Amino acid sequence: MRRPLLLRRWVPWSALLPMALVVVVAYLGCALWSLRISLSSSRTFPADDWVGFEQYARLFGNDRWLLSLQNLAIYGVLFIAGCMAIGFLLAVFIDAKVRGEGLLRTVFLYPYAMSFVATGLVWQWMLNPEVGLQSTVRSLGWRGFSFDWIIDPDRVIYTVVIAGVWQASGLVMALMLAGLRGIDDEVWKAARIDGIPTWRVYAQIVLPMLAPTLATVFVLLFTGVVKVFDAVVAMTQGGPGTASDVPAKFIMDHLFGRANIALASAGSMLLLASVLVLVAPLLYWRSRRAALQG
Repeated sequence: MRRPLLLRRWVPWSALLPMALVVVVAYLGCALWSLRISLSSSRTFPADDWVGFEQYARLFGNDRWLLSLQNLAIYGVLFIAGCMAIGFLLAVFIDAKVRGEGLLRTVFLYPYAMSFVATGLVWQWMLNPEVGLQSTVRSLGWRGFSFDWIIDPDRVIYTVVIAGVWQASGLVMALMLAGLRGIDDEVWKAARIDGIPTWRVYAQIVLPMLAPTLATVFVLLFTGVVKVFDAVVAMTQGGPGTASDVPAKFIMDHLFGRANIALASAGSMLLLASVLVLVAPLLYWRSRRAALQG
């Protein structure tokens, strides 16, 4: 009797072993290797020396890196706020049992299923002042209309925000809709009996009940912000000049274009640290919440 019981206990663990090895070797191993390289003077090839935090000091003395951080902050705040606001409103709209709900869910979620390399090129064309939206509106008679943000160094990052929100809002909608569908109908019945306005129900009752969903959505969007790369490359190539540069593009350029793997590794470790700073407290909060509920 003991042998079959032991087999049943160990078979699931053995099935998880390959993935565990991938996580330890590929992810954790590469992260530790990158950390070691970031503390060296490596250029084209890894160097087995130690320069401490010299690469990190060089990083924050680099104007392009500082500009990329500024762009990432602008993109992150507007992208997360826009996706959460639009995604929530779309979820509320669909949760009202509108006609054609299945079709609407598909339409809203479809952009997220597409590669941004392809859709980014479409957005680039749409925002091109010579052939896109500006040209089309002017051809209709509004000769003074101007929308040339994609070639304006001060506004180009906002065009990336527009495209990013368009792509990711559908995912937020799907997650928010799942959370809304999990709320007991008795909450709405009690609110109607008490005469509470709908907006107050959402603001004071529904949103607090969606706290776990909101946290999950925020983490997903934040990790998407940190690793944003394809949207910038597809739409602007980091231009005009370096006006729409982001940390991931800075890292890739120095890793493959400028043969400076130590500086690129230092940048990647800072991005990893930013994700860990966000995820670690969330995991702790969830574990504490589960322990209290248990």
